[in-house]
Amino acid sequence: MESASGLVDRGVAVVSGAAYGIDGAAHRAALASQGTTIAFLAGGVDRFYPAGHDQLLRAIEERGAVVAEVPPGVAPSRWRFLQRNRLIAAATGATVVVEAGWRSGSINTANHAAQLGRPIGVVPGPITSSASAGCHRLLRESEALCVTSAAEMAQLLGEAEPPTPDAAGSAAEAAVGLSATRMRLLDAMSTRAGRAPDQLSTISGLAPDRVRAELGLLELEGLARLRPSGWIRTVPDGAATAR
Repeated sequence: MESASGLVDRGVAVVSGAAYGIDGAAHRAALASQGTTIAFLAGGVDRFYPAGHDQLLRAIEERGAVVAEVPPGVAPSRWRFLQRNRLIAAATGATVVVEAGWRSGSINTANHAAQLGRPIGVVPGPITSSASAGCHRLLRESEALCVTSAAEMAQLLGEAEPPTPDAAGSAAEAAVGLSATRMRLLDAMSTRAGRAPDQLSTISGLAPDRVRAELGLLELEGLARLRPSGWIRTVPDGAATAR
């Protein structure tokens, strides 16, 4: 709840699946902080699930959105929950796994996010806790980053602190004169998580050869840098970016 509230304070919308536990806590914290929150359902939008979250989902309806890809009247089922997870991953700039068992559905969401080239944050837990076994699995087997606070979670989106008017102006000045192609490429890049040219091609929709050529030009202009983990977007001194 502290993490969700901290993200809302930074202007970030909270997206989850309205389930009991972490999902419900994140939605409630966002609502309590006067923020935007969105719930993706596994069934139709007229079949609120779980039933115990009927009141919560109605509050989300009023302050955000309740979304489903299946028609009204469709009942939620096990495979539809897994199918729904890909939408949560695609609708967000980053995925954070707070708790996850070894075979948790959260792992499925994180895998979808990884396939889309989106950053993944993981909150570690006690090594003896089965509720954190999936978190530790992600940290060991994927490129997920360890996050322990709302500030670190916001960094997954390329924003360390809430942007100030001066910072926003600096970022805008840095973008002046860039072509639409380079803007698309910059928008596909993170300021924290390195991404390979092929990942940037998938996210931006640009041809791989064009991406490689533009990356070299962005590096010369000081707007991109190559790290061992891949390419990152650099930020002008005193500026913060939000994606």
